[in-house]
Amino acid sequence: MHDDHHDRTLSDAEHLMWRLEADAQLSSTFANVTILDRPPDVDRLRRRMEHVAERMPRLRRFIRTGVGNVAPATWVDDPDFDIDHHVRHIALPAPGSERQLFDLATLITIDPFDRTRPLWQFVVIDGLEGGRSALVEKLHHTIADGERGVELAFEFLDLERYPEDPVGDASVSGTRAEGGSGDADPMPPDPDLEQADAVRTALAGALRVPIGVLERVRELLAEPDQIQEATAAAADTFAGLLAQLGAVDRARSPLWTERSPRRHLAVASAPWAETRAAAQSLGGTINTAFLTVAADAAGRYHELLGSPVASLRASMAISTRTDVSGGNAFTLARLLVPTAPMPISDRFVAVEDVVRDVVAEATATPLDTMAALAAPLPTSILTRLARQQAQTIDFATSNVKGSPVPVYVAGARLLHNYPVGPLGGVPFNLTLLSYDGHLDMGINIDPAAVVEPELLEHCIVAAIADLTSIGG
Repeated sequence: MHDDHHDRTLSDAEHLMWRLEADAQLSSTFANVTILDRPPDVDRLRRRMEHVAERMPRLRRFIRTGVGNVAPATWVDDPDFDIDHHVRHIALPAPGSERQLFDLATLITIDPFDRTRPLWQFVVIDGLEGGRSALVEKLHHTIADGERGVELAFEFLDLERYPEDPVGDASVSGTRAEGGSGDADPMPPDPDLEQADAVRTALAGALRVPIGVLERVRELLAEPDQIQEATAAAADTFAGLLAQLGAVDRARSPLWTERSPRRHLAVASAPWAETRAAAQSLGGTINTAFLTVAADAAGRYHELLGSPVASLRASMAISTRTDVSGGNAFTLARLLVPTAPMPISDRFVAVEDVVRDVVAEATATPLDTMAALAAPLPTSILTRLARQQAQTIDFATSNVKGSPVPVYVAGARLLHNYPVGPLGGVPFNLTLLSYDGHLDMGINIDPAAVVEPELLEHCIVAAIADLTSIGG
């Protein structure tokens, strides 16, 4: 855990996320939908989370914004903190299908937080078919990124169904997810990329605006259609800004052009061992395998609907976490991935080449550094820039490493753990979380853009099957 002074101060990146939520499309709330083998003991979970909130002070605090966004925003104690507001218990109506669960989880996730209370909520949902239950863990990104969120999870998860001391169990707090700080991992990590939860594809444009070009930004915002037709002098002015963004081209998809506040959640899973074997046989990592699946599925979707496309622009989150990092430590990369019809092994090799080229450039500019440059910009300009940059992205991806062994919450065993990354104005977000020998994926979709979300889900499942067959 971090010291109290750190936990009372928002980083530049966290402050930026907070300001961007003036536009509801740029919400940075994320969630996990955890499938449990039985109903958990809700009273026990409440007691555990009250204890966790003592250990992680941001869970008992809300954000107080500085005057005019000049004074720093800070975390302040909630004098009326009530655990019952944050840990809730409901049930699905019969028959309790997974589709009902995912639709309800979507409504829970997109419901805005009360900004006068701490920014998290756990909802236990009973009545899932087969005697199962679910836990929706909803967290604002200012509290933690995906990697730190996994560390938080290990504060309330157990290594056995009924530990002797469920509150403050030292054996649990000493356990960690892959990619965290500690000793060796039972599940080997990917060597190249320590992925964190990617949420804010739309932030990238706002984060890279140098203060010295503010006036030029204002001019272009007045006539946004002129951005791509700017003079050579203006292009030179923006050279540094556009170097990492690739360009201000619109997204490549001829189909995914509309946007809405509606959401559709789909899920998929891949076997960890087979995916790892396929990646190794092709000379890459699980991260490359994940991006290959996303690119292959996006290409299949377009081909099946009669609009094949050669490439699409994806965003990818890359962890910059160190031993002294706070709640959020990541940067964003953008890359053009091949989506034309081709064998999936060829696509893997092409994606690996693209990833190798963009990672070093992206990690050279930490998110906090870019956010500090954007701090002087008015919120209205930040949100407009973010929206414009979101229009250059076809889909977002994120890869978070979780527990390699079975874990439990309040007496119930976790079966699957599907992450829900927010869209930030892009057509869909595919986020992966490894757990107990499999790779669980949440597919958060804007159905105004991806008008056939079930087809996209089918394409992702088919791409997983094709890729994992290579390792066998």
